[in-house]
Amino acid sequence: MLCFPIVYQQLFMNQQQLLDVALRIRPLSEAEHEDAATVVAHRLDEQMAVLMDPMEDPDDILRANRSREKTYMFDVTFDYLANQEEVYRATTKGLIEGLISGYNATVFAYGPTGCGKTYTMLGTDKEPGIYVRTLNDLFKAIEETSDDMQYSVTMSYLEIYNEMIRDLLNPSSGFLDLREDCKGGIQVAGITEVSTINAREIMELLVRGNKQRTQEPTAANQTSSRSHAVLQVGVRQQSRSRDVLQEVRFARLFMIDLAGSERAAQTQNRGQRLKEGAHINRSLLALGNCINALSDKNCNKYVNYRDSKLTRLLKDSLGGNSRTVMIAHISPASLAFEESRNTLTYADRAKSIRTRVRDRITLDIHPPSIQQQIELHHERVNGVSRFRKKSTLYLFE
Repeated sequence: MLCFPIVYQQLFMNQQQLLDVALRIRPLSEAEHEDAATVVAHRLDEQMAVLMDPMEDPDDILRANRSREKTYMFDVTFDYLANQEEVYRATTKGLIEGLISGYNATVFAYGPTGCGKTYTMLGTDKEPGIYVRTLNDLFKAIEETSDDMQYSVTMSYLEIYNEMIRDLLNPSSGFLDLREDCKGGIQVAGITEVSTINAREIMELLVRGNKQRTQEPTAANQTSSRSHAVLQVGVRQQSRSRDVLQEVRFARLFMIDLAGSERAAQTQNRGQRLKEGAHINRSLLALGNCINALSDKNCNKYVNYRDSKLTRLLKDSLGGNSRTVMIAHISPASLAFEESRNTLTYADRAKSIRTRVRDRITLDIHPPSIQQQIELHHERVNGVSRFRKKSTLYLFE
């Protein structure tokens, strides 16, 4: 009788972990200098930051108790002196070891428009961001263990523009739909998944995808991203040994550059830009509502991930099976006080979110080859024939 492979999953690790939150304060822009903006956001130490009230008058005794100045504490805080390598090492580098061991991970940049989210995630040719540094270190880690382990890496790159999903690696495919698989996971139907083990090839795909991303100038940001960009990297690992019982690990890494929240009065948007801003704010509001519900310690609120496609994609990252890092971005300018305060409030709440981290290991029991099964079958037949001959001789004796 022929044997067929038996495949089943075991989840060995199942523990809760707080969402990591980092803060990055960019330098004042030229426009803010021209508008005589003052600095109201300061980094106090490696974890603490303070946001001062630009309207506060130290001589006004009557309003002394109504000051909006507040101090915030995060896992790590950066100011304009921090370079790209420091931000990457403190926030993302530690996720790579877990990724190739079967643990899902997510890194996303959050904050108002024009505060440096795309710079942190994508960077420049001279100062590459988290995307490039993560992929480089991932392939280095794969190369170091490739003698004993076999890897396959897949990549997809999409944007959510006006609540519609577009494949950045294959824009001609049109708008794509979200689907839920039999295990409750969210999949993008028809998305292009490129399989590669070459770092240079995946970098070329990343550059090609970025050229397709929707960007338009606004009064707040000359290169404003009008969409949320989601880079998804899947890593499959298995041993090179030919054991009957083989362990296979699979994990996904999401790196997300969110479009910035914006006020029409600040961006001076009209027409199509105004419509884009409304969709951006809608999805970010849905994200904020999810953060509020997940961070509520007093009651178990229903978390509505279906209000936007962004939150549906981030379902596992926010409250499911993933090690997640949120990098909040703000401007230090007094002109951006309200936007900075809102961002810091949501980032502070996000610290209370717990995700349940599990490693995804598949034990794959491989059957013998067809030739081995035929040989085994012949041995059994010959064994039965020898037994019958012996029995016949015993009877005659």
